[in-house]
Order: sequence, then C-alpha cells, then structure tokens
Amino acid sequence: MIPDIASDITFRKLAIFMTFMEKGNIARTAEALALSGVSVHRALHTLEENVRCPLFIHKGRNLMPLPAAETLLEYCQEITQLMARGLEETRRTAGIGQGRLRVGTLYSLTLETVPRLIMGMKLRRPDLEMDLTMGSNETLLRMLEDGVLDAILISISESEIDRNSLEVLPLFHDDIYLAAPASASLDSKKLADLRDYHDQKFVSLAEGFATYAGFQEAFHIAGFEPEIVTRVNDIFSMLSLVQAGVGFTLMPGRMKKMYEGSVQLQKLSQPYQMQQLIAIVFARNREMDPNLLALAAEGRMYARSLQDNVG
Repeated sequence: MIPDIASDITFRKLAIFMTFMEKGNIARTAEALALSGVSVHRALHTLEENVRCPLFIHKGRNLMPLPAAETLLEYCQEITQLMARGLEETRRTAGIGQGRLRVGTLYSLTLETVPRLIMGMKLRRPDLEMDLTMGSNETLLRMLEDGVLDAILISISESEIDRNSLEVLPLFHDDIYLAAPASASLDSKKLADLRDYHDQKFVSLAEGFATYAGFQEAFHIAGFEPEIVTRVNDIFSMLSLVQAGVGFTLMPGRMKKMYEGSVQLQKLSQPYQMQQLIAIVFARNREMDPNLLALAAEGRMYARSLQDNVG
C-alpha cells in the first residue's frame, strides 16, 4: 500500500529544511544552498502546509523550529540516508560506477586507438577492469542498446545514431583507400578510379561492418557490381586475403602502418573519396557514470593529441 504523502513534499524541500535546521536562520541557509532568502522561506512555508501541522513560530524576524520540526528532522535524515543507499545499490545492480567497464570496439581500432585509451584509463583509474568485446558496427550498437556494453568505439553515421538517447564523442576522421596485393600492378602515385578495376576480384567485410557500407557505396558510384570472392568477419582476415593475392579491397587508413610493406595502397579519386568518423558512443542517461566520464576525458585527450600531430 502506497502511503498518503502529498506529492508536493519533495526531496528538494526536505534538503532545504534540513539545512535550515542545521544553520538556524534563513540567510545562512540561502547562502549555503546558493538560493535566495525568498526561495528558502517559500520552501519552508509550503513544506509546513504539506505536512499539515505547524513546524515553526516567528520570534521577531526569526523563524524558530517547534518540537514537531525536530521530529520531522529525524525522519528526514533517516529517509535521505536510506535513499542514498538505495540509489547506490540501484547503480550497482545496473553495473554503473563499479570496478569494471565493458567496452566494445571495431577490430581495426585495436591496433592503436584502443591500447592508447586503455593505457590512459589505467592511469586515471588504476583499479578499473576493462572488458573488451570486438565486433561490427551493427553488433556493437545492438549490444549497447541491450545494456550488454557500457560504451562502444565505432564508425558512426547520422542514420545509425539516435542523438536523443546516445552520447557521441568524436575521435578522428579516417580516409578509405584501395588496397591491392603486392604483386598487382598499381601506381600508388595516382588516384584510383574504381572503374579501372571492374575486371578484378575483391574481398570484403560482411554486412554490418562500417567499411562494408563504404565499399557498397563506392562501387554504386562506380556504376558496377564488383566480383566478391569472399566476405569475412574481421578486417585482419580480409587484409590477409589481400596479402595472399586473393583479391583487392577497400580499407581504412588506420590499417596502413601494419600493412604498408605487404599491401599496396592507393588513394581513391574524387568521386569515391570518403571518410569514416570514429567515435566513442554511450547511453546519454549514463553520462554522469564516473567510469564513462573518465573514458570520455581520455577520449578527448586522444582526439586532441591527433589534432596536435596533424597541426
């Protein structure tokens, strides 16, 4: 059974009341809470009305608590302490603010971005454990929405992201390149026109990966359907197939350092040039989670370091 408590009795009014009982007058209460004296007086007056019995009497210009106010104070202290414990337990049940952060990432970001963020997080929060899950854009977004992950590092597009429910922290933009086996005849000094490769075989990522979406869009612009030998579920397997001479592909620039000696890269010509925006994404209703605040701060530092290097 729900007790008959007036809806106008709020935690804010109770907080003002408890501060007044501690400070002893309206002026000091207003100063402590950064409120006006009028606001404090109104809160105390309406609380008295809601409780339906006298709590104070006036002695000159001073407001003096009655014994009823002392009784109410005891219960206010008890209920606010109980509510604080309840909120803490609620967050613990939801896995928020605890000693573990569940992060999802694209495979390609494990080369540099994720290690840098993990190292920074270890300095900020040494006791924090980070669980890492790798997958496609589509899979990671679904896991975030289902509450399986706390934050994800993905390539974002406006059509995928609900800005009303998700917080997005951009990290960097990444260009897409044509990648070919070392044995292929490729002039890396020229821009790649995909129409010149309509006779080539290609390998690609499976549907749901960010690079796959760019792959489809580029060949749509080129006006032909490429012959795809195989589709794989991670970018490392895809580029291993390119190394082995199985076919060509499109790949993000962040993979260049690892494969520049074994895979030929060519920048795409103007009609096909595209960028991926890599970002940290998490639920907006968890933006005050201390662990996510630390991750966001580290992400901003990482993004700033990349800009400084470019500058």
